[in-house]
Amino acid sequence: MLINNQFEMGYLVVMFSLLGIIFIGALFATLHLERWHPRLVGAVLGALIGVALIEAVPIVS
Repeated sequence: MLINNQFEMGYLVVMFSLLGIIFIGALFATLHLERWHPRLVGAVLGALIGVALIEAVPIVS
């Protein structure tokens, strides 16, 4: 994966946040785990996965 500028890093974090909102939020809503807001938890987990992916993949410039 080639990450050449800051826009691509931000794009990846936003995309993983949206995927987290969709998938993790739907999972929590299905399992009735609504102690915290499912979409908020999904967004946080998705953003953390996105940041971890950016840090784990070597950046080639």
